Amino acid sequence: MLKVWQAGVATIVVALLSLALVALDLSDGAFRRWWSARAFTTDAIAGILVVLITVLIVNQALGIRRDRERFRATAAQASMVLGQAIRTTRAVLARSTSGDRTTAADELRTYMIMLMLAAPILIDSRTPRTFLEQAQKLAGMLVQAQHPESQLSCKAVPSDEQLEEAVQQLKTKATPLLTPLTAEERTAAGTEETSPL
Repeated sequence: MLKVWQAGVATIVVALLSLALVALDLSDGAFRRWWSARAFTTDAIAGILVVLITVLIVNQALGIRRDRERFRATAAQASMVLGQAIRTTRAVLARSTSGDRTTAADELRTYMIMLMLAAPILIDSRTPRTFLEQAQKLAGMLVQAQHPESQLSCKAVPSDEQLEEAVQQLKTKATPLLTPLTAEERTAAGTEETSPL
């Protein structure tokens, strides 16, 4: 399939060529007589132009459909990653009060796996890539908070406020990506939650 700009340029060229031939046929008697004397050539060129216009229109329609499906797939991935980021951050923050390190470790492991799986889809263009970078930054902060004993003395363990701020930044980066999804789809992924964080 042609890229969007290539298909657009090709459509304009074919349309201009068709219009030029029609204008010449209507205005120039010598041109009209030349084409009338060569019926097979006239039919072949007209057929080729019709096929080109049809192929370009179908290509544009398929490109629009492909882009819409890609936007929805990207939105779904971002929604799942954001939902897991929220759950993981909650578990890591709750660990400090409840002492339940197992749940936080399981949620963090799931979040890291989701990031690895979503990366090929999210890295394609600028907005999803920015979201992915913020999600990876949050993952690093969560690992530091989950395992403070393994940190070097030069690295500070992120505070609860820093983790909450990182999740808010991730939500902000996700907002443009989630527009293709309905509220029910966002709620199902855990990104539309009533509780804070």
